[in-house]
Amino acid sequence: MLAGTAFAPGLLADQVAFVTGGGSGIGFAIASAYARLGARVVIASRKQATLDAAAARLAAEGAEVAAFQADVRSYEQVHEAVTRTVERFGALDILVNNAAGNFFCPTADLSANGWKTVVDIDLNGTFHCCRAAYAALKASRGGGRIISIITMNALSGWPGAAHAAAAKAGILSLSRSLAVEWGPDGIRSNTISPGPIADTEGVRRLYEDRGVAELERRRTALGRFGRTEDVANAAVFLASPLAAYVTGENLVVDGGRWLKHVAA
Repeated sequence: MLAGTAFAPGLLADQVAFVTGGGSGIGFAIASAYARLGARVVIASRKQATLDAAAARLAAEGAEVAAFQADVRSYEQVHEAVTRTVERFGALDILVNNAAGNFFCPTADLSANGWKTVVDIDLNGTFHCCRAAYAALKASRGGGRIISIITMNALSGWPGAAHAAAAKAGILSLSRSLAVEWGPDGIRSNTISPGPIADTEGVRRLYEDRGVAELERRRTALGRFGRTEDVANAAVFLASPLAAYVTGENLVVDGGRWLKHVAA
């Protein structure tokens, strides 16, 4: 089932969404689902060629879409992309922080630069986007929404992923702080923790390249990897009026992988 098709048509009509890392994987699935439900969508990423290809696919689906190159590690680039979004569509209602960096590396072998790179992309990049989008989100007629994609790694210790787990845990704390601080401005802030999602860079790097994909599937309660549309549907829910009284929460979409980890 395509992401978003279980929801009422036009659920996100007249909304403008800004999705980082929107050129592929989970980010693209979220952008596609939002567009399918009536939102105008901006996708942002470092690689213009990837963005152009993704924008063409979305446009072919009937989406009203713009693609702006931006490296989330640079506040200036993010601010410019947000400014262009408001100039193009007149608003920014939904911010999806999806851009991320990760790789498997035991902490004893992790370089200072490797640590810094992941924290810069994941945690600092999320802050940059939230800060740059604040004024527009505050002005949103339906109330601004921030949805940050973290991982189940943020919820527990995870060998070989201390850098990403720490950055994602920081995003969770940031999201909850913003829920409290920006709630009076009508802004809701939530996170989604996906488990292993098939056909994504994360699964390729952490599981497939290391030859442990089948083992990880068996460690998931549902016995399979998730699909990008599983995460996209969760992002639709959190962006929609269905979640109007939900803020500061973390929605785990992992097929029971977290429960199996604890039980083990």
